[in-house]
Amino acid sequence: MHNKAIPANVSKEVKEKLTEAFNLLHPYMIALTPAERQRLPKMGEKTLSFVSKAYELAQNNQNFCPQYLDMNEFRIDYEDATQLLVLKTIVNQVYEGIVDTEIAAGSEAYQAALLFYDAVKTAAKKDVYGAKAIYEELKKRFPGRRKPDVPNSETDSK
Repeated sequence: MHNKAIPANVSKEVKEKLTEAFNLLHPYMIALTPAERQRLPKMGEKTLSFVSKAYELAQNNQNFCPQYLDMNEFRIDYEDATQLLVLKTIVNQVYEGIVDTEIAAGSEAYQAALLFYDAVKTAAKKDVYGAKAIYEELKKRFPGRRKPDVPNSETDSK
């Protein structure tokens, strides 16, 4: 499945370009609270055609716009929202590719580690020279279930 190493220079360049993209957008980005995220009406692909048509018609029929509707703000919001939808699609594609590749590479690395761990464990049981030290080192880090600490009755009663 995952068998092509990402060269370190490629990873470094991607990190630099992602950081550059973040820094370019940062002055224009805002942070919403979870309550704001939930409360605000969302514009997505389903509402995009409605918003696009309303924007176009509002521009061409300003006599129907209420005085409190700032058309310059509407323009800024509409243009930014539509541009950000395009960027979000690209970022989501990159994100999904990164996540899928990370899962596959991590799974394969974990499986390889388990194979090595089992081989060292077997070698340690057979008293193969050097295996016990490796097994004990890995055993400390093995992500399996840990036994709960059993209270020492002598120290607990003092």
